[in-house]
Amino acid sequence: MSEKNRPFRWYKLAFNVLWDAYWHFSDDDGWAMASHVALSGLLALFPFLIFGTALAGFLGAGGFSQTAVHLLFDAWPADIAEPIASEIQRVLEIPRGGLLTISVLAAAYFASNGVEALRISLNRAYRVTETRPWYVTRLASLGYVIIITVILAVISILLLAVPVALRFAETRFYFPWLISDLTTAVNWGLYGTALLLLIGLLASHKWLPAGRRRLIDIIPGVVLTIVVWTCFGLGFAAYLSTFANYTATYAGLASIMVVLIFLYMVGVIFMLGAEFNAALMKYRIYSVFSRRRRGSEALSKADQAADIGRVEPLVAKRREPR
Repeated sequence: MSEKNRPFRWYKLAFNVLWDAYWHFSDDDGWAMASHVALSGLLALFPFLIFGTALAGFLGAGGFSQTAVHLLFDAWPADIAEPIASEIQRVLEIPRGGLLTISVLAAAYFASNGVEALRISLNRAYRVTETRPWYVTRLASLGYVIIITVILAVISILLLAVPVALRFAETRFYFPWLISDLTTAVNWGLYGTALLLLIGLLASHKWLPAGRRRLIDIIPGVVLTIVVWTCFGLGFAAYLSTFANYTATYAGLASIMVVLIFLYMVGVIFMLGAEFNAALMKYRIYSVFSRRRRGSEALSKADQAADIGRVEPLVAKRREPR
């Protein structure tokens, strides 16, 4: 049977893509890299919030800590988020110096370590070699930390302004049509977290690793990451509330161990999403489906031409005078 006439087995292609993604993840020390991402992320979390609080105070965003905690932990299971969120609030309430003190600058540097861990893991997942100098990648990671901090600071300012505007719209009837929109904005919590998560994943896959990728090349892995992350979060929360008893194993370290296990699995899911994108690009899935579509269109045109060729003689025969 020729290549053109061979039936298209999409399930075989899907299996090849999924197997290639998992095989490369396992063969390239993906499990160890996931632990590196988890530990680096946890170690970078507190310095990031310390630096963010200092920068937000300089920008006039007094509610930065509450906004950042909600945005970072609203998507986490409650049993995991509540202990670490309370500790973070306690740490952020400690008074510190200005923005340019040594401790705050050191916090910014250590916060960038989490971004560096993501960059290294994405380079491995996308099977690319880093060609940029180390100082360029470090400055880029610091830039990501500053950009995220500014975005959270702006959001915290807006969240302080929205309730004031809502009370004005309710008491003054100049803008009654704004009430429903402002009420939605006040209760935006989970939707805002999901939107920021989507934007953050797209930006990470697009610009953090070396090389260039189209937006269509990274969307499948991002969607897969969000879906698997949501299912894992719900399942892990049910497991913690029903079966798990980490206190018997880790005693007073139970909370931090639960967070590390959760971040470890999140790192695995994050890297598998990138591996899935790399496998799709390796097998040129979009080109395959494009060729199949063009082939089916050409085949349909050939069928139409054949039908016309069969019909026209019959029509001409009917028109002949008897």
